[in-house]
Amino acid sequence: MATSLITPTSERSLLPLAEVTDRLRIRGQHYVGVKTIPVERIIGSVDRAVDFDRLFHPRRWPLHRRLQALRDAFPHGMVPAIVAYEVDGLYFVVDGHHRVALAHELHMDYIEAEVTAITTSHALTPDVDIRQLIHTEQHRIFKERTGLLVRHPDARIELSRPGSYRQLLDLVEAHAYQLSVQSGHLIPMEDATADWYDTDYRPATIAIHQAKLPHAYKHTTKADLYLWVQAKRRELRTSERTTTWAEAAFAVRRDGVPRREQRAFKRERRQPLAPAASTQRAPRTERARRLELTPSTGVGHSRDSTLPAIRL
Repeated sequence: MATSLITPTSERSLLPLAEVTDRLRIRGQHYVGVKTIPVERIIGSVDRAVDFDRLFHPRRWPLHRRLQALRDAFPHGMVPAIVAYEVDGLYFVVDGHHRVALAHELHMDYIEAEVTAITTSHALTPDVDIRQLIHTEQHRIFKERTGLLVRHPDARIELSRPGSYRQLLDLVEAHAYQLSVQSGHLIPMEDATADWYDTDYRPATIAIHQAKLPHAYKHTTKADLYLWVQAKRRELRTSERTTTWAEAAFAVRRDGVPRREQRAFKRERRQPLAPAASTQRAPRTERARRLELTPSTGVGHSRDSTLPAIRL
């Protein structure tokens, strides 16, 4: 039997396809046809994610009865092809959940499937979960709203927790507001973000390294440390308005970060998914936002197995 590529526990739920299509950008969809797919790479479902765990163990008694009927009808596992969506070589079941459950039970490596492939803005990994999808979405929203990559295309700002992107975005927007007030006219967001990056973020990260915070808090990112030091600087400036980034960074090193917060970082830490190689810089047009993708019809594509539409 093939070596497993993924190691989900039985407690983990199937990944709902909607979490993928709602949080990532869909770039395209096309009908593939019937092919043999690895059972271990079936990680999700279109509409029955709560009925089975990640190893396709049924979670309700009626589902066990249906599985027993399949055992009796197909004792050697030669079941009809399932219907599934494919995203980056991972599969989401439309029809045939019990057949996949039987395949797991019989330790089958492969199963036949009628497949429609979806191309997304980011590359899925076998161990992807909802938290990582949320993280990827929040990371994308931050980059899009700030226009960070317009002036600094190589900038990489990642946070450990997806909720922190909102906090960082608020700081950038506040900086943009202050620049606009000072100049007497509205500063474009990408220009304000570039100014924040050059005059705020970069000096802060230099001070962070001088204070050796990355060495003291190896479980964090530079952006995590920036938020900690920025909060400390704001606190210190209530009594000393000339507090520098260096003084704030050394204050964080001296005072430390509460262990409870550190544990939360370690527990909740995720990384955003990597952009798909062919779509890293592809713009999303208004037409693409309105387009509703439906499966193509092709030889052997039965009308009875037409897959549900996926909206962009």
